[in-house]
Amino acid sequence: MSSGLDRGARSTASGHRLERLVRQVQAQARVPALAVALHRADRPLWTCQVGGTGNDTALGPRSRFRIGSVTKTCTSVLVLQCRDDGLLDLDDPLGRHLGLPAHGELTVRRLLSHTAGLQREPYGDVWDTLRAPQVDELIADLVRVERVLPTGRRYHYSNLGMALLGRLVGALRGGTWAEVLADRVLTPLGLADTSVDPGPQAVTGFLVDAYSDEAHPEPPTDFGAVGPAAQLWSTATDMARWAAFLADPGALDPAGAVLAPATLDEMRWPVTTTDETVWKAGFGLGLILVPYPDRVVHVGHDGAMPGFLAGVYGRRGGDGTAGAMGCAVLASSGTAAEVSELPHRLLAAAAEHDPADIPPWRPGPGAPGSLRGVLGRWWGEGFEYVFSWHEGTLRARGADDPVGRPPAVFAPTPESPDVFRAVAGREVGELLRLTRDADGTVVALHWATYRFTRHQETFDRYDFRA
Repeated sequence: MSSGLDRGARSTASGHRLERLVRQVQAQARVPALAVALHRADRPLWTCQVGGTGNDTALGPRSRFRIGSVTKTCTSVLVLQCRDDGLLDLDDPLGRHLGLPAHGELTVRRLLSHTAGLQREPYGDVWDTLRAPQVDELIADLVRVERVLPTGRRYHYSNLGMALLGRLVGALRGGTWAEVLADRVLTPLGLADTSVDPGPQAVTGFLVDAYSDEAHPEPPTDFGAVGPAAQLWSTATDMARWAAFLADPGALDPAGAVLAPATLDEMRWPVTTTDETVWKAGFGLGLILVPYPDRVVHVGHDGAMPGFLAGVYGRRGGDGTAGAMGCAVLASSGTAAEVSELPHRLLAAAAEHDPADIPPWRPGPGAPGSLRGVLGRWWGEGFEYVFSWHEGTLRARGADDPVGRPPAVFAPTPESPDVFRAVAGREVGELLRLTRDADGTVVALHWATYRFTRHQETFDRYDFRA
């Protein structure tokens, strides 16, 4: 077992590696200001700032950057809060809650997952004029907006769709999107440096010239009714905490005041791939999902606005991953493509070079007497499974499953002491029934109606319904 001194030395060495990665990207990608933070439950917050703000303030942990589309993750959490509070159903058409002149048939779920087929931007040349519509104009112009793909056909990113969801949240809560966000997300999670306004410590955003070292300031923009898609300013520290929340909400919000962990599980479930030819990323309900080997997933979002880039991701799964592990990379350049990979590289490096401590195993209570006959090896559909009792729950794994694959976990049901429901893992939601002989010995299992027996048997060997 490593000592505390070993852990400290490991953490210091890892910090040096992370800092070098950050400094390499800042220098090679020519980023005027780069702020990074790494949050994890088992270590102090790690931060790094390189460069200058472009104005008279010093670059530091509270310097604010435009985070662009990372804003969408906040808006999506607000929508799921409304669902959990019974204000909407994810399959409700938008027109059930908002008076819209067109596209009211699009559902909340489709807009969250960018599968509604709605065009990317509001009507007009927003990116030419940098003038975003206000709410009344945005709604009125929906009659001119196209649905560019059939609903549900494929992923098609839409800032307009997220703007409409922000409008929905405000209407259901009786306030503006910004007011609801501050009251129901930013304040409860202690994100005091995140706001719709840049504030006095705002960093200047730049376009860095491709053929010289000149950096051109980009004009400040207010995105009006499109704010729920891209308006927020924040710090790397706040956004690392937000990324940790998206990955491990129970660690930062144990009471579920902002959102229940089960709801974040739902948001993280992949609804679609972002590119059907490469399958390198998926989209859940408002969240980008980036898979890596060994059952590791990074969950979060990227952001881009004139003069700014951001990457905010939490890490789930895999050997060495700590609880509440999140990373934020905020940059004052609109052209540094290397920024998008940096949060993923930092998370992977932290897990590899400063892995989470391995808690020691300790003996615990055994299975109840009525379930001891279930434990051990069973055969079903021609494959062998191992049923066991750990941490107070009945579990099952394929005998040949890789070590990192989560087991099926069963919970008792009120209908019978011999009927359980899978609440995690394989066949989640399905029932497990125990069949006993006259002596009370468990002689068969039926899981999702498939028969499991102690030895390999053909499907017609027994009929346990008698």
